[in-house]
Amino acid sequence: MAVPTYCDIGKSSKDLLGKDFPIGSVKLEVKTLTANGVNFTVNGTQDQKSGGITGELKTKYADKVNGLTFTHSWTTKNLLTTEVEVLNQAAKGLKLNVAGSLLPVTGGAKNAKVTLDYKQKNLTAKSVIDLFKGPTFHTDLVVGRDGFLAGGEVGYDLLNGKVTKYTGALGYTGPDYAVALHALEGLNLFAASFYHRVSADVEAGAKATFDAKSTANAVNLEVGTKYYLDSYSFVKAKINNAGQLGLGYSQSLRPGVTVALGGLFDTSKLNENAHRLGLSLTFGN
Repeated sequence: MAVPTYCDIGKSSKDLLGKDFPIGSVKLEVKTLTANGVNFTVNGTQDQKSGGITGELKTKYADKVNGLTFTHSWTTKNLLTTEVEVLNQAAKGLKLNVAGSLLPVTGGAKNAKVTLDYKQKNLTAKSVIDLFKGPTFHTDLVVGRDGFLAGGEVGYDLLNGKVTKYTGALGYTGPDYAVALHALEGLNLFAASFYHRVSADVEAGAKATFDAKSTANAVNLEVGTKYYLDSYSFVKAKINNAGQLGLGYSQSLRPGVTVALGGLFDTSKLNENAHRLGLSLTFGN
């Protein structure tokens, strides 16, 4: 089993509790693929609270023979973003990503990052230099063997010469379950999660977090499940110790067309206007 990147430790439970709940917005996404391999993605989102609509047009082209990928996006906020990826050219398992963004009218929101990803059988590593914010340097490393994982990350402000972030994680991934433990925010916030593929139709998971700096001295808990109704649809549910109940339903209407409905309900205020609904419609694979 391949060693995941640092941000993907505990991904199974993260996806179970976080994805497929289109809450508080209406989203439309259209994906197309041309004959010569250019991907076009258009998405728009309306926030139900503010009523504002945001959108993005993205193009992506992958030259698999030479290991090159070009991505360009343009948002309704007039933000231009360009990425270039180079894979397996300098060394096997090494990926170089150069990304930049700019607001062309004002010249603001300038951003440029250089990212190096390195993957081998029992190791993954990632380093990022943000040239305009700081500049700052971020690196993380994960080692694994026989399903056991251990990793850590460090952020460093190059201009001021100080460490800005450090976290750690441990995990284990088995054939039908995964567990993870994270120490975040300077080792002051701890999170434990598990994921279990109960059967071919049922998934279950939970996450518990404890903030060592909080005076409440309490543990926050969230549990969730996913049930496949058939090969084209599934339902999801989650609830936390604050009484917030999340429900989601996803249906493949036909190949390439998927609709998802979601809601977040405050079970302690069922008679009040404290609930949020959402809708997502996706065309394309």
